[in-house]
Amino acid sequence: MSYKSVLLLLAFFTSSLAPVFSQNREPVLKTDVPLDSIRLSDPAILADKKTSMYYMTGTGGMLWKSKDLKKWTGPYKVVKTDPDSWMGKSPMIWAAELHQYKGKYYYFATFTNRDVKIDTVRGNVIERRASHILVSDKPDGPYVPMQDPTYLPAGKPTLDGTFWVDKDGKPYMVYCYEWLQNWDGTIEKIELKPDLSGSVGEGKLLFRASESPWSKERDEAGNIIPNKVTDGPWLFRTKTGKLGMLWTSWIHNIYTQGIAYSESGTLDGPWIHEKDPITPPDYGHGMLFRTFKGKLLLSVHSHKEDKNGRYIRIPTLFEVDDSGDKLRVGRPL
Repeated sequence: MSYKSVLLLLAFFTSSLAPVFSQNREPVLKTDVPLDSIRLSDPAILADKKTSMYYMTGTGGMLWKSKDLKKWTGPYKVVKTDPDSWMGKSPMIWAAELHQYKGKYYYFATFTNRDVKIDTVRGNVIERRASHILVSDKPDGPYVPMQDPTYLPAGKPTLDGTFWVDKDGKPYMVYCYEWLQNWDGTIEKIELKPDLSGSVGEGKLLFRASESPWSKERDEAGNIIPNKVTDGPWLFRTKTGKLGMLWTSWIHNIYTQGIAYSESGTLDGPWIHEKDPITPPDYGHGMLFRTFKGKLLLSVHSHKEDKNGRYIRIPTLFEVDDSGDKLRVGRPL
């Protein structure tokens, strides 16, 4: 995918969602909504045993609930940000995930303040955007700020932060450093405080988009080159103990879900990328969760054009086998 094409897609995506992010009124609650009737990017599902409920978040800052993964109730407004913080009064919210840790629930998400510009690269103005964490005592919120006003550098656009406790017992945020500034997107880690209320030290590079054998695009001269995009990291271990990472990029104009494995078994890698994607074309931004009956599922969104040329993103669940050293993705539910 060319730089121009990606920028057009990014502009369409953000502008089309802007009204959802900026409205302050309460959303209209719907019940018994089938999963494939929900329009949602970056769907992440928490299976909460305490409440016997599935909670689905994603882009837009809203939450859906279900007892069976088939019929959903929502959307609920669950986020309370600080209007005096760097996020501003009405931040855009992307790729929210819920994680339960030491008795509390944490909301990992990307927040964008469109009123603050941090850089201009190759004619593209970059807005203030960063991964951040909110906290709640309940899975359905409200989620509120903690101690540190920032987790990552103000001049560095970051996104899609996720959570992992590594073999050293320390909690980490794993996130993307956006390609729009560095021109070769990366996935990095930063240590978190024990209660996740802030970060410790500086981020560390895990790998670059250009290291992937499957993600590619064409430059302005028509040459095939590595794609620049890193998107949606998610960490897991197979039943054999192998550490893996889901992440998403593009094969030309096809949104694609890939996977990499750590040779050391820790976040420090080195990360070895699988040669081929693990899902059919036009699915991405995956995460894993286990149902209350013990079945492992992959949650992704579709990325397909409708008859009007608009991109439609629908949450989709695939069966997964993690019994070996490598994840095997099966049929969709």
